[in-house]
Amino acid sequence: MRLRSIFAAGLAVLTISSCTIASNNSATDQDQTETSTLTVYSGRNENFISPFFDEFTAQTGIKVEARFGDSAELAALLLEEGKNSPADVFLSQDAGAIGAVAAQDLFKTLDSSAISVVSEQFRDLNSKWVGITGRSRIVAYNNKKYSAADLPKTIDELLDPKWSGKIAIAPTNASFQSFITAIVQLRGEEKALEWLKGLNANKPQKFEKNAQMVEAIDQGVVDLGLTNHYYVAEVSENLGREINVGISFFNNQDAGNLLNVSALGILQTSEKQEASLKLLGYLLSKPTQEKFVTETYEYSLLDGVVAPVGLPPLDQLGIPNVRLGQLSDVAKTQELLITSGLL
Repeated sequence: MRLRSIFAAGLAVLTISSCTIASNNSATDQDQTETSTLTVYSGRNENFISPFFDEFTAQTGIKVEARFGDSAELAALLLEEGKNSPADVFLSQDAGAIGAVAAQDLFKTLDSSAISVVSEQFRDLNSKWVGITGRSRIVAYNNKKYSAADLPKTIDELLDPKWSGKIAIAPTNASFQSFITAIVQLRGEEKALEWLKGLNANKPQKFEKNAQMVEAIDQGVVDLGLTNHYYVAEVSENLGREINVGISFFNNQDAGNLLNVSALGILQTSEKQEASLKLLGYLLSKPTQEKFVTETYEYSLLDGVVAPVGLPPLDQLGIPNVRLGQLSDVAKTQELLITSGLL
């Protein structure tokens, strides 16, 4: 009898302990999401993206430990690290860099429910990454000297001798090289090289950075510049005044209207998949997308979010049909730039 009582008592204790452990495990699973620290490799500028990471942490309790750097260099690091990478998430400045990582099958497949808010045009065909924001190529111009009607309407019109010495480019910049890579994709290497040689023959002025180019247009040093749309707003804000620079787009479907995207992929090896998806959900939420538009002047990729002030809606940009994830062959682009004399 006494043995039976001891056994019964022990069984009761075991049952209570099991319930407690199960309860604790459930709480631990919940806490793991709420107190996780995500390791994000970010090709986005620290000053630009850190406030968004901070807001995400405030909303979810999930901390973000970011490694900042050039997107192409971070992509190369991920390829080198392979399955041993400590990264949970890669947030790339452009589609080419993230496409290179996706090509090596290092990302998990994202569920359609997490990415369906973004048009298929701005995400990976195999759902390995999704676009977060968009940056359109434009012609920035001196609006005291020209009206939009005076400007080239195709990239081939840039080769007209009347623009000799009047066009600015940033040939070492990643955004310019992605633009050239898109031309290669659309026209082939031979035609792309022919265009580059024509541009070089027109003696473009070369700058290291896009912002420097826009400042030079404002100062009357050069008339036109091939750049991303948001640099005009950025320079204006930095100078604290309206600048003498307008924005013009090319004809519908012209290569000059390339829209590149910042993009996010989640590493297959991450043990924090749920927390990573929460970060993705935050970045693609309408309030965050609206902040990207108003605070950074980038395009939201979501339907129903207005374009940056003074710019046409996303669906009216006349974006060429380019496979963004295949803008990663920059080595070939650099060879063409060197052969043409632009580098």
